[in-house]
Amino acid sequence: MYSTYIARQAILDKDSNTLGYELLFRNSPENKFPQIDPDVASSKLIIQNHIHGDIEAITMGKKAFINFTEQCLVDKFPLLFDPSSIVIELVGHTSTTERLTKILRFYQQRGYRLALTEYDTDPQWDVLFPYLAYIKVDIDCINPKRMFAVTERLKPFKIDLIAEKVETNLQLISLVEVGFNFYQGYFYHQPEIIEGQTLAPIKTQMLNLMSEAFKSPLNYDAIAEIISHDVQLSVGLLKMVNNVATGTRVEITSLKQAAAYLGEEKLRQFVSVLALSKLSSDKTDEAAKQALITAKLMDDLATQGVFKEIKDYAFITGLLSAIDVLLGQAMDDIVKHMPLAHQIELALLGKDGLLGELLLLTSSYIVGNNEQINTLIDTYMLDPQFIQEKFVEASQWCKDLTS
Repeated sequence: MYSTYIARQAILDKDSNTLGYELLFRNSPENKFPQIDPDVASSKLIIQNHIHGDIEAITMGKKAFINFTEQCLVDKFPLLFDPSSIVIELVGHTSTTERLTKILRFYQQRGYRLALTEYDTDPQWDVLFPYLAYIKVDIDCINPKRMFAVTERLKPFKIDLIAEKVETNLQLISLVEVGFNFYQGYFYHQPEIIEGQTLAPIKTQMLNLMSEAFKSPLNYDAIAEIISHDVQLSVGLLKMVNNVATGTRVEITSLKQAAAYLGEEKLRQFVSVLALSKLSSDKTDEAAKQALITAKLMDDLATQGVFKEIKDYAFITGLLSAIDVLLGQAMDDIVKHMPLAHQIELALLGKDGLLGELLLLTSSYIVGNNEQINTLIDTYMLDPQFIQEKFVEASQWCKDLTS
């Protein structure tokens, strides 16, 4: 039995629009497309059913950047995927060869887009430029200023530069000046703090709505009161009722009735999407989606073992996990505006307590932080296969809600 676990890291442009996700395969310490035992007759079926199905959910309609070794390209593994759905990332190379050039030409002629990784600016790679769509540069290893000389050689070709290991927005600004087109790293996880900034009334209202919606038991009067202050929320609530009530006629006479008609689960979904959409912008859309996935995954994992005791707090904690990025404010300033349970505050401010451990596990799993994942999985005796299944389900849930 072969199990492959997949994490993901977003690749974005300078405005934080998502180009796609690099998928991190985790059946071994190496981040590359798994080599399946050739003696397993059903290896292609395993790849098609297990991996390809997961990819469609995890990338939510965006391109999947997948690492393939030269041998995997020779074995024609990429042909199992639609050319429009993936980008082939070539990994593990140390020099160019005539065989490598022929391989890249083979895939490029079949409509696949190719990315050269581990690029070191050596002119030997220029022979591959006609077949490439992207070149990825690890800015921890290569000084970005070295790319000024390369950009002249790239001019005859339509190749986009992707910077890896981008950690701050300040780095991103300097990389734009160098000529990079896309960026990968944790920069979009970091809030741009503006000193002295206060929350606008509409944003405070959204935070109050999120807090209220995840209290138990629900106070439908309080929720209806908050929603009534915003026309778009009111209309959105009524549309949601209409969608749920397909095939039947429902006469709604108040927002409280509309909220109650949805029931707790649907109402919380409505609040999650509408409130986050009000709080996010084009530059924080990826963070908002990740917050939704984190919330759903935390909620599902809170059905396991010791995490059951914090089940009631899991979803809202995940939902608020990126609120500092969305609002551009420090988390401790935001928490002051929200009547949150103490466990939630501890988790959001320092990932402390059992709820904080669950948040750390979930957020680490999504982006593929192996050290954190393995330690926490062992500590809490969790099933990695179960986590992977729930991650895929959470990604699909997010796609369905936001599409």
